[in-house]
Amino acid sequence: MIGRLETTVDTDLGLFRVAECDGAIVRIAWGHGDVRHSPLLDEAARQLRAYANQSLRSFDLPLAAKGSAFECSVWDEMLKIPYGETRSYGDLATAIGAMPQAVGSACGTNPIPIVIPCHRVIASGGEIGGFSGGQGIETKRQLLVHEGAIAEQLSFF
Repeated sequence: MIGRLETTVDTDLGLFRVAECDGAIVRIAWGHGDVRHSPLLDEAARQLRAYANQSLRSFDLPLAAKGSAFECSVWDEMLKIPYGETRSYGDLATAIGAMPQAVGSACGTNPIPIVIPCHRVIASGGEIGGFSGGQGIETKRQLLVHEGAIAEQLSFF
């Protein structure tokens, strides 16, 4: 058992804390943490920076998201959503035989956002819905605009 290591990754989308344990990514969160190096943390940092500068659309990292069997089934379904596309909570619920509200709860407990793209899950009417990472809905909107899944909303003063 290697134990848990964490590093901070500075990207154009903000600072991220990335944690690995026993050779797999176990958590990504917004903010600053330790700065450690391992081959996996360095690769995760490279991929996050490439995603942020739009030169990577699909992550290739070993993941070990810890959650209930239901949460893991929701996260597995989220991994199927392509870059630049969205699915509704209802779409995911139908795919796994659950209720949309339960899917929303599982999205909120996702320990590896961006890589497991909970930001790509929206309400059935096209509303963005909630988001537990970064600055909430604004961060979700930023990620969806970044991927071209929604148009940037212009505000006039």
